[in-house]
Amino acid sequence: MADTPDNIYAAPARWVASGAGAQGNLFLTGRAGTGKTTMLRKFLSQAGDSAIVLAPTGVAAMNAGGQTIHSFFKFPPRLIEPADIKRLRSTRLIKAIDTMIIDEISMVRSDMLDAIDKSLKLNRASKRPFGGVRMILSGDLHQLPPVVSGQEAPILKERHGGQYFFNCNAFREAEFALLALKHVFRQEDPRFLALLGALRTGRVTPADEATLQGLVSHRSATDASETHVVLTPNNANAFRINQARLDDLPGKPHPFYADVQGQFDEKAYPTEAELELKEGARVMLIRNDPEGRWVNGSLAVVAGFTSKSVIVDIDGHAYEIEPAAWEKYRYELDPETKKVKREVVGTFKQMPLRLAYAVTIHKAQGLTLDKVYIDFDHGMFAHGQTYVAFSRARTLEGLEISRPLRPRDLVFDREAFAFGKLETIEDTDAYLLAKFARDDTVLI
Repeated sequence: MADTPDNIYAAPARWVASGAGAQGNLFLTGRAGTGKTTMLRKFLSQAGDSAIVLAPTGVAAMNAGGQTIHSFFKFPPRLIEPADIKRLRSTRLIKAIDTMIIDEISMVRSDMLDAIDKSLKLNRASKRPFGGVRMILSGDLHQLPPVVSGQEAPILKERHGGQYFFNCNAFREAEFALLALKHVFRQEDPRFLALLGALRTGRVTPADEATLQGLVSHRSATDASETHVVLTPNNANAFRINQARLDDLPGKPHPFYADVQGQFDEKAYPTEAELELKEGARVMLIRNDPEGRWVNGSLAVVAGFTSKSVIVDIDGHAYEIEPAAWEKYRYELDPETKKVKREVVGTFKQMPLRLAYAVTIHKAQGLTLDKVYIDFDHGMFAHGQTYVAFSRARTLEGLEISRPLRPRDLVFDREAFAFGKLETIEDTDAYLLAKFARDDTVLI
């Protein structure tokens, strides 16, 4: 049997296709590199024209080919109050939806999932959980958490029992099933997999500490950026390293200017609107090639320029890279077919390249890299950041860290996993299928 998500997860995929439990609602999770995106695409294709994809941020929505939750439901960019849940103009569109997929669910707050439930009930005139829409939530709770201010945290605790999506009553009422993917396709070394497991759960053993000690580099982040991609928690640091490397190269910079049309939020730009490149610069491709010659995250070196393109060298092969367009979507109802369709409301056209000496951990989510240097800077500041950074690397041999790991680098929120007991349906080496038990007081 080939080592692919389609084969290894064939049985649970059939179970999901046949309804996935009482109401068909599913929480799809798994560590980095287990094939969540492949499974989501499969579920989306099975759901057909009556499915929509939403995500909590502009970048996540663009990566998933969907719309942001805020723009779809017209929620305000703050704590969502009962008065914010209103009848929408697009009631007919909302009534046409059968399946709603929400990607990067770890970043969705309890007030937002609760508001989604109430808005769907109101606009579909249904008392069923989520108005009878089948919900597929996907993400890894060991990765990036929701953004919650100090003032909002006690309010979310009081109203919903916590900040995470599963804390709200709507999640419990909807009787979600859990599909946790376990087979890691990205890394194969047992020592590295053990280390990632330890960083994921915050339980580092003496053997893991010895492995970590062997990764400590004697180079600064700027020096390391000559051979490795530097992952840093902070935007300013990534920009400084990229700029320093570019300035060191001989020759004059070639600027490329993005063409931005319609509604496209600056925070969701996939690369710089004004991108400066030089011959010899290391860049990252940020779009998959339809012919499969490179993927999002492939590294290349700028070999030259034409009037409308950048020539890059990937593993000794020269390719001409032309501008690519990223689209921002909004869902509409087709008045003739009564089916849900995606309408483009904004485009960002630019070279699908980014300087790749340094990248923020946030922007590296989803990438697989051969040579990674993790710059701990002044320490990590969010739950799951260290794990996200380490899990970008393919091998231990290709990994360096700026200093020994400290306990405070493992920012770990136990509340992120306090969703109660599970009733196992099937537990194999490759996946866990379970139902969320009614008792929500037990930490798993």
